[in-house]
Amino acid sequence: MSIDRIQTCDIQVIQEIECRAGCGACCIAPSISSPIPGMPNGKPAGVRCIQLNDLNQCLIFGLPTRPRVCASLKPTLEMCGHVHQDAFTYLQDLESATSMA
Repeated sequence: MSIDRIQTCDIQVIQEIECRAGCGACCIAPSISSPIPGMPNGKPAGVRCIQLNDLNQCLIFGLPTRPRVCASLKPTLEMCGHVHQDAFTYLQDLESATSMA
């Protein structure tokens, strides 16, 4: 068997990082359609999740009541950037690009 053509593909390395203390962008910027304790209809984009405390820490982190979409979102350099506003901008752009409206 011979190979007539070899296709190359770009491989993007996703670098996971530690969640930035006090950020909360992923709990404010995107809409969440699944139920959240205290928010049975989820939340619209730009609305602070009721489960964020005053330090922007998730009160249900690691609990089974935390929505699957929240648990699947992992901080990366691409998403979070270098400062708090980078994360908000990225997530707002993602929300706009995927919005059904």
